This record gives sequence, C-alpha cells and structure tokens, in this order.
Amino acid sequence: MKILLVSMPWNLLEMPSLPVGTLRVVTQRCRDRHEVADAYLNLAWAEHLHDATDGHIGVPEYDYVANVGVWHGMGDWIFTPALYGAPEWRRDRYEAYLQQRGVRPGASVEMAQHSGAFIESHAQRIADQGYDLVGFSSTFQQNVPSLALAKQLKRLRPETTIIMGGGNCDIPMGPAIHRNFPFIDYVLSGEAEQSFVDFLDHLSGWQSTSAVRGLSWRAADGVTVTNPPAPSPAMHTVPAPDYSEWFARIGASAVRDSVRPKLVYEAARGCWWGEKHTCTFCGLNGLAMKFRSRPADQVMTHLHDLIALHRILDVVAVDNILDMEYLRTLLPRLAEQDWDLHFYYEVKANLREEDIGLLRRAGLVQIQPGIENLSSRVLSIMDKGVHATQNVKLLRDCEEHDLTVDWNYLYGFPGETEADYAIVLRQLPALAHLQPPGGSVRILLERYSPYFQRPELGFEHRRPAALYNHVYDLDQEQMSDVAYQFDTERCGIGIDYEHAVRAAIAAWQQAYPSSSLVARELPDRTLIVEDRRVGWPVRDIKLEPGPEAELFRYLRTPHTVASAARATGLAPRVVDAVVDEWERQGLVFHEGGRVVSLPTGRASIKSAIDR
Repeated sequence: MKILLVSMPWNLLEMPSLPVGTLRVVTQRCRDRHEVADAYLNLAWAEHLHDATDGHIGVPEYDYVANVGVWHGMGDWIFTPALYGAPEWRRDRYEAYLQQRGVRPGASVEMAQHSGAFIESHAQRIADQGYDLVGFSSTFQQNVPSLALAKQLKRLRPETTIIMGGGNCDIPMGPAIHRNFPFIDYVLSGEAEQSFVDFLDHLSGWQSTSAVRGLSWRAADGVTVTNPPAPSPAMHTVPAPDYSEWFARIGASAVRDSVRPKLVYEAARGCWWGEKHTCTFCGLNGLAMKFRSRPADQVMTHLHDLIALHRILDVVAVDNILDMEYLRTLLPRLAEQDWDLHFYYEVKANLREEDIGLLRRAGLVQIQPGIENLSSRVLSIMDKGVHATQNVKLLRDCEEHDLTVDWNYLYGFPGETEADYAIVLRQLPALAHLQPPGGSVRILLERYSPYFQRPELGFEHRRPAALYNHVYDLDQEQMSDVAYQFDTERCGIGIDYEHAVRAAIAAWQQAYPSSSLVARELPDRTLIVEDRRVGWPVRDIKLEPGPEAELFRYLRTPHTVASAARATGLAPRVVDAVVDEWERQGLVFHEGGRVVSLPTGRASIKSAIDR
C-alpha cells in the first residue's frame, strides 16, 4: 500500500511532527509491507506565502498565527476559503471578532486569499502520485487546513482512503468530525501506535473494521460507528521517531535560514500529578491521564541516536511533566555527556534548588513549570499542590542558574477575590530581578478539564467558543462536539482589577532586563545584598554576622515565622519585625503565612539566547 502522512499548517516550522515521525516507524509492524512518505505541508505553506507575496509574508507572520492565533482560531479561519470554496468566507464577521477582542489580525486576511490556490495545487500533486491512503495528524489549528486538503483530494481522486487522527480527534471531537465531513473516511481517536497498525492490517484484509480500537467508520446506512478506545501503550513499546524526511525537506527549504531546527522527543505521557489532583483548568491530557515514562536507558539511546544522526542539539520534550525518577536515573547521566544540549521541558514547580542545578547541568535551558499564579489561595483553587512562596523560590533559583522559565499569569478562577491579588500586586515590584510571566490571561474553559467535566465547580453555563462560528458551518449541537474551547460566564476578579494585574505584569516585564538583586557572602559570613532593581534605590545592604544573617540564610527556603523563630532562636515577635522590615525593603516575599528570601546568590545571564 502506498501511504502519505501529512502535517499541515500550523505545526511550528522549526520542528518535525512527532506523530508523523512515530507513525512512519510503526507501519513496519504491519503484516504487509507498505511504502510510506511524509508531506510537511506546513513548510510548503510558508514557502508558498513567501513566493506569492514577494517575501512580504514570511516566517514571523507564520509564527504569529501559529503562536498567537491559536487562541482565536486564526489558523483555521485562514483555510476556510479553501474548505468552503468561498474566497471571502465570513471575513467581515471574523475581522469584527478579532477587533472586539483587541487581537491584531497580522497577515491573516492576506494569507486567506492564498489558501485556496495552495490547497488546489497540493491536492492535485498528491492525487497525481496515486496514494492509496492519506493520513492527517491534526492538533490545535490543523483541523480546517486538513479538512480543506482532504475535501479537494477526495474530489480529484475518490478512491483515495482518507483518515484523520491526533489531539483534535479525541472523543467526542473525532467522531463529530467523521459525522460532519463525509469526505473523511475514517478517524482514529486516542494513542494510535497500535491502532494505526491494526487499521492498515484491516485495509489489507487481515482484520475487521470493528477490531480497530478507537476507529470511527461508517456502517452500511452511513451512520458513524466508533469502536471502543485503544488502551494506552507502555512507553517502552513506542519507537523513536523517524525524522529523516523532515530534515531533508527543511535542509532544502527556502525558510531554512529563518528557523533554528529542533528535535522533538517524548519520554513520557500523561501526568503523574493529574492522576492525583488534576489542575482544575487543565484539559491537556484528554482521556489519557495515566502517567507512563520510558526507561532511562531507552531515552539515552534514543537521544544519542537522534542527535548523532541529525547533528541537532536543541531538543523539545513534549512530556506534560518531568518524571521525578529521572532526577535520579536520567538527568545525572545527561549531565555526564559532552553533548552541549539545549533542552526544553515541562516540570512541576516544587523542585529543590539542587534539582534546578541538576537540570541545568543536564542541558536544560528552558522549563515550563506551571507557576500560573503567586497567590497561595488561588493556587489552592487550581489544585496545583504548591504554595506561592515555592513558585517565587523557583523563579529565584532559575534566575541564579540561568534557566529560562516559560510561564503565564492566570486569573479568572471561580472563588478568587481581589484580596487574593492585592497582597501579590503590592510585592511584585520586589520581583523585578526575577523572570516575569510572558503575559497575563483569563483562563479558558477547556474540554476534559475538571471545570468542564464538573460545572458545579463554577462554570455552569458553557457554549462552544465564538471562534468556532468563524471556522465551521455547523449547528450548535455538532459544534459542541467538535469544539475544544468553550465560552462561559466570567468568574473571579472583575475587569478593573484585571487591568491592574495586567499593568503590574507589564511593569515587571519592562523592569526585568535591567534589574538584579544579588547576595554575596564575605569570608567573615557578612552578607552584602546588592540592590540594582528598577524602581528601587541603588544600595548595598549589609547583614552583619549574627542571628539576623542566619535568619536570612534560613529563609532561602520558604518557612513560616514560627518555624524561623525555632530554627534561629529568635523570639517570634523579633522575627515578625525583621521580616516586616525586609518585606518593606523588597528583600523577601511574604504570602500565605510563609516567607522566602529574594536575592540570588550570583548575577544571572539575562538573555535566554545566551543561556
């Protein structure tokens, strides 16, 4: 069988598709031999835009849609003219939607004018090559681009079998796509390493349709039937991806000089924290929350082979959370290598300082720790399992170890109050030397999240997010099954306080590049705190050897006043008074009954590129 695996816009240009790379390998497990090719049409789309606009639309414009437009359906809307055959499909309504939300459209309107020709040309090329099966991997904004190409391909070559899978096809979204778009022959929901093999064996006559787990197919009367979901595979059975075609393609691409290629790797699936306490707003793991990870030996082998083959040291781990066992089994081994890795990883925020140092030595340069907020009460509402001072400590430790932190400040949780934010906003100027959030945003209601599954938690009324009205021509019942994001009533802080939070975050972002707060210890154990933060007087604060200096050292880890008093022998009222003075000077963060010191132990490198 001749098979084509397709990655449509808006997969990031700088990295291959993990699903495509993995499915390419698992086809080798089939009973029959198959000829498999990849089509990275996200690269082709970027090239098409560049050529069609004489370079006016390039990689930055593509990246804007891929990274910012994802929350507003921008990438999907751009391909609606190709899907519906209408060059101006709901253009005025969509522009008004963006304007109402204060979202810059970028080059989206001009891009939409080119999507039809792009789809037609590539559908014709694929049809001419005579593929028996074309598979689309769809996550985030890849739905409408995939549907547009599938529809045109089916018109040109009806005998081509078309299947979709990926995160956008989890139940009930995948079956809804199958019901509403008849040119999609099959949809696979869930993890597909085994079910895709079973599906190919079915097409070869070895298995019945009903034997393929997670498959949506049409019965004789045309009604969609969805088989029971496939079990989650053990990670050691999931092969390393084959990215050979992507690296050949990017090497010859016109966008090559505008991107920095990265390897994508997956060591674990699910979330060990989510198995115990799913964060109330998070829907990322869908129906596959159970945490599974690869053996450290296998990870080392895979990374070594991928790095050696492709000569790339930038690695993005797509795990939802770091396996804490890797602190013992994997990261020390990575730290021993001379690979000069640049690793990105998602972690939990309660890491110890020695863990941060190990991450850095192992090659991690950027982490996403799920900080989300600096109010302990709001973090409790989220079920994050951390205290605000732990989050601040993580920011301080990462600053000291030159580890870039990727995070956003979230608000809008049911039950939060302005008082939860007031104590934090008062102290934010003291954090000027620590890495600020990339932005501050009101949370979305995501399918699969506890807030979605349990309306009694606060979001009782929901409807498909307004963005879907501009990308799908479906009734509300069907839209409710296709949608991942939902609109609901506003909860938590109001508009006025929301503006105050955003203004404080913006001030933090502006102050950070020029700010530092460093504590140096002299041979006689005197502490000198050098304050060079924007908004604070330039000063050197001396803490003479003695109980107060020991208290300051003790507060490098978050503690209560009572605990600090017991540890240092100072009276609680003395500790209270000293902490109050240090808080006034911006030397500690004091929230939720706990205190943590803010100076780093060394000056940091501010630029993430240098890191």
